[in-house]
Amino acid sequence: MVNQIQMGWFSRGFLIILITLVLGDGFIENGIASSVTYDSKALVIDGQRRILFSGSIHYPRSTPDVWPEIIRKSKEGGLDVIETYVFWNYHEPERGQYYFEGRFDLVKFIKVVQEAGLYVHLRIGPYACAEWNYGGFPMWLHCIPGVQFRTTNKQFQEAMASFITKIVNLMKDENLFASQGGPIILAQIENEYGNVEWAYGIGGALYVKWAASTAVALNTTVPWVMCSQEDAPDPIINTCNGFYCDTFTPNSPAKPKMWTEGYTGWFLSFGSAIPFRPVEDLAFSVARFFETGGTFQNYYMYFGGTNFGRTAGGPLIATSYDYDAPIDEYGFFRQPKWNHLKDLHKSIKLCEKYLVNSDPNYISFGTNLEGHVYNDSAGCAAFLANTDHTSDANISFNGNAYFLPAWSVSILPDCKTVVFNTAKVVSQKTLGDSSHEPKVSSQFSLATSPWKWYHEKVGTSDNYSFTAPDLLEQINTTKDASDYLWYSTSINVDEVIAPKEQNEVYLHIKSLGHAALLFVNKALAGFGYGNHDDASFAIDQLITLNQGNNSLEILSLMIGLQNYGPWFDIAPAGIYSVIVDGFMEYMQDMSSGDWTYQVGTDGEYLELNKLEQENSPLWASGTNLPINRSLIWYKTSFTAPEGTGPLALNLSSMGKGQAWVNGESIGRYWPSYLSPATGCSESCDYRGPYDSNKCLKACGQPAQTLYHVPRSWVNPGQNVLVLHEELGGDPSKIRVLTKTGQEICAQVSEIDPLQVGSWKPSTVSKPMSPSIELSCEQGWHIVSVGFASFGTPKGQCGKFSHGTCNADGVLPIVQKACLGRVSCSVTVSSLKFEDPCPGVTKSLVVEALCSE
Repeated sequence: MVNQIQMGWFSRGFLIILITLVLGDGFIENGIASSVTYDSKALVIDGQRRILFSGSIHYPRSTPDVWPEIIRKSKEGGLDVIETYVFWNYHEPERGQYYFEGRFDLVKFIKVVQEAGLYVHLRIGPYACAEWNYGGFPMWLHCIPGVQFRTTNKQFQEAMASFITKIVNLMKDENLFASQGGPIILAQIENEYGNVEWAYGIGGALYVKWAASTAVALNTTVPWVMCSQEDAPDPIINTCNGFYCDTFTPNSPAKPKMWTEGYTGWFLSFGSAIPFRPVEDLAFSVARFFETGGTFQNYYMYFGGTNFGRTAGGPLIATSYDYDAPIDEYGFFRQPKWNHLKDLHKSIKLCEKYLVNSDPNYISFGTNLEGHVYNDSAGCAAFLANTDHTSDANISFNGNAYFLPAWSVSILPDCKTVVFNTAKVVSQKTLGDSSHEPKVSSQFSLATSPWKWYHEKVGTSDNYSFTAPDLLEQINTTKDASDYLWYSTSINVDEVIAPKEQNEVYLHIKSLGHAALLFVNKALAGFGYGNHDDASFAIDQLITLNQGNNSLEILSLMIGLQNYGPWFDIAPAGIYSVIVDGFMEYMQDMSSGDWTYQVGTDGEYLELNKLEQENSPLWASGTNLPINRSLIWYKTSFTAPEGTGPLALNLSSMGKGQAWVNGESIGRYWPSYLSPATGCSESCDYRGPYDSNKCLKACGQPAQTLYHVPRSWVNPGQNVLVLHEELGGDPSKIRVLTKTGQEICAQVSEIDPLQVGSWKPSTVSKPMSPSIELSCEQGWHIVSVGFASFGTPKGQCGKFSHGTCNADGVLPIVQKACLGRVSCSVTVSSLKFEDPCPGVTKSLVVEALCSE
C-alpha cells in the first residue's frame, strides 16, 4: 500500500531531526585548522566532499550591531557559507590610506560569521559591480595618468595587486583562512569579467591570466574562483551567475559545478517598478541545479540591506537594496521565501551523500518530464522534474505514481518518498509587502521641535568657483566629491539684437546624465532626468529673457557612478550641449563659450548635514514653513519611537534629495519619480523562465518611499534630521515608523497529493498528521488568532472566510495552542471533533498576529 506523507510534517518534524544527523560536525569549529581543496564533484573540506548553501550579505549595507542577528537567521535558514564582496573604494579612499572601521570593519564581520559557525567566501575582486558606486573602484584610481581599468595596464595592475595583497595579508594576520583555523574557504579574483572581456581584445585575455596567477601567488591555501569566466585558467574554478545555472558546465572535468550568484530577486532603481521573484521559481532553479550535479550554490542576495550615503551605484540605483531577499532590508524574515528555502535546504541535505559520491542517471518520462537518480551501494536519491510552463503531469517512477505540477521539482531522498516539491509552499506567509506595513506598525509625526530651513544659493560662489572654456565632463570635474556640479553663464539679449517684443526663446540642453535643474535669472525654469537604462536626457524649455544680461545656471546631478559594462569607468556624465534658439533666425550655440563651475552646493560647503551645525545661525525659522521649494535645506529634531527595532522614514511627501539622521547619511531619496503606469500585476505566475522584468509591482508609484534608519543611529532622546531637498516637497508630512508586529498566515491540506511513497523512517513508527507551523520574530509572541478554520475555507491569506464545510470549535483550540507563544504547531489530528464533511479533502487555515 502506498503511504501518503504530508510535507508540512516531514519538513518540519522528522526532517529537522535528520538534518541534524546529516550535518553533524559540518559547521566549523573556531580555531581548528581545515584543509580546503576540490575535485570534480565538490569542494572538499578536511577530506569530505560537501554540499554547501551560501548567501550574500554585504557588511556595509547594514550596521555592526545587527550583523550577528542577520547571520544567525541565515544559519537558521540552512546556510553553511556567507559570501561578501570587498569594497575597495571605501577601504582605500586615498591611495595608501586604509579604512576598516564601523560598517567597513571587514575583519569584525568575518569573525562574527566565524562565531556563528559558518564559512566565508571572500570575493576580493577588487571589482565588485554589486550596484555599488563605481563598481567598488576608488576615484583616485581613475585619476592616475594613463590608467586603464581591467586590462593589461601597468598602472591599474600595480594598484590592483597592491590592494588584493593588502586584503589577503590582513586575513592572514587575523588567522582567518581555513588553514589557520578561520572561516574563509573560498576567495574570488575579478568578477563577471567574462561578460565584458570581448571589449578589451587581446588585453582582456592576458588580463585574465595575470589576475589568476597574481591571486594564486598570494598563497591563501584556499581555492580561488572566477565567476562568469569560461576561460578561467587552472587551478581557478570558473563558476556560474544567473537566474538559472542547471545547464552550466565548468571548463574542466576536474572542477566542481558551482553557482556564485543565484538571484533571489533584482535590484531597484529610481523611476522603475519594484521587481520580485516568486519563491516557487527560485526553489525550482536551486533544485534543478543540484539535480544536475551542482554542489555549491549562493543566493544573491540572502540579505540585501541598504545603500547608505552615496554608496549606490549608477545610474539611478535606489537607496534600498532589498533585492526581494529571504531576509528583508530591515532584517526581518520574508515569508514564505525564507521558510520555503529552509525546507528546500533540508531536503537536499538529505541527499548529500548520494550527490557528492555518484553521478546522476538520467530518466525521461516524456516531453518536459525527467528525473535524475543518484545511486550508491546503500541506496539512492532522486529528483523528478516537470519543466513544462503550464501543464501538470502524473508519472510513474520506481513502482509508484507521482504528481508533478508544472515548473516544479520533487525531491526523494530514498527514491520513494517526496519530502519536498518546489511548487508546494506550505510555509507561513507574512501579510503585506512592506516591512513597516501600517496595519502592524506605529506611525509618528516626525518633528518634536519646529522646522528650520536654509535656502540654497542658486549658482556659483566666488569662493568655490572657477572658469573654463567649453562644457566640462562632470565626473572628471567633481571627482565624485559631490553629486552636484554648477554650470553658470549669461545671455545678453542686446548683443544678439533681439527685438524687445521677442524675448521668449527655446533653450535646448543635452546631458549625458543623470539629472539637471535649469535656472534662468535665479528662478527655476526646468528639470530633466534620465533613467537606469539610459541616463542621457534633454531639456527643451521655452524661457523668457530680459533685455540686457540674463543669468543661466544649470545644476547637474549625479545619482551614482556607473558600476557595470565594458569600459564603464570612462562613461561620461554631465551637460554637453546648450543652444539658445528663437531670436528670429538666430541660433546661439553656447557650448563652446566660457562657463563658470562649482563642485558641490553652498550647503555642502557649509556642512549643514553635520551635527556641529545643528545650532548654527544659518538656519532660519518662523511660523511659515517654506514648502515645495527647490534647493532648500530642512532641519528638525524628533524623538525615536520606543523599542529596539529599525526605523523607517516615510519621505513620500518629498521630491528628490538626500537625508541625514544625527549626521549619518541614510541615502538619496526621489519619491517624485514615478514608475511606468503599466506592466505590473498583484500576482505573478511563477511557471516559466524568470527575468528581471517578469514580476513587477507598484506601477505608477515611487520606487521607494520608506528609508531605513538603523536603530543604532538614533538616541533615546532627541535626534536631528536634515534634508537637502532639490526639487520641492513638504517636510511637515514626513513620518517615522517602527514595526511593532506582523500578521502571519498558514494553510495546510489534510492530504497533500504531492507526498506519495512508502518510506517509514525507523525513528518514527507511523506518518504524523499534517500541521500548521507558526513562528514570530525574536522578541515577539502570538498575541491574537483572528481566524482559524478546518474544512473548505475560501479566499487567501488576509481575506479568508469559512466555506460550506467548516468544523466547529477550531478557533479556541488554535488559541489555546498558540497564544502567548513565540511559535506553535497545530496538527490536524489535534482537532478533536467529528469530520465536518467526510470524503472531502479539507484544509487547516490560521491567521494570527505577532507583537511584543
